[in-house]
Amino acid sequence: MKKKKILRKEIEIPSGIEVKINGEVITLKGEKEELSREILSKDMGLEIKDSKLILSFKKTTRNQKRLLSTFTKHIKNSIRGLAHGFNYKLKICSGHFPMSVNVEGNKLKIKNFLGEKIPREASILDNVKVQVKGNEILVDGYDLEKTGQTASNIEQSTRITNRDRRVFQDGIYIVKKPERV
Repeated sequence: MKKKKILRKEIEIPSGIEVKINGEVITLKGEKEELSREILSKDMGLEIKDSKLILSFKKTTRNQKRLLSTFTKHIKNSIRGLAHGFNYKLKICSGHFPMSVNVEGNKLKIKNFLGEKIPREASILDNVKVQVKGNEILVDGYDLEKTGQTASNIEQSTRITNRDRRVFQDGIYIVKKPERV
């Protein structure tokens, strides 16, 4: 009879980051920010030993291998975000009509895009900081998903449809993403 293999991954917790497990919610707390991640699998075991977070499954199905790798990467991204943060850089490109871009609360307003009279808006998610410096927009945050979604919202708000993109190159484009580890 074959012995069942237990799926298990260990994540090293760096100093300065505190991890708490409350049921199926993992809370990571850094010096400036706190991030929570809900584990959607009831079968996953969570424990903390010797500054390591251990994720494990007792069964070894294909789906559980996928879930284990996914949640391991999500938690590693959260740890990396709390330690260093995530930065996106976007560039404002305007040819004939000069755009003006400013942050108002949790919205980014884009005025005079392609000569339009009604300003376009892009939503800024919680705990994400957006700065406009000349023809560059800097998006900073601790959560990779929220920071990336905010940068994508800004880029998609200036999407041009029904025109030749080789000719109409106006818009706001992501030029620098966080490096992958």
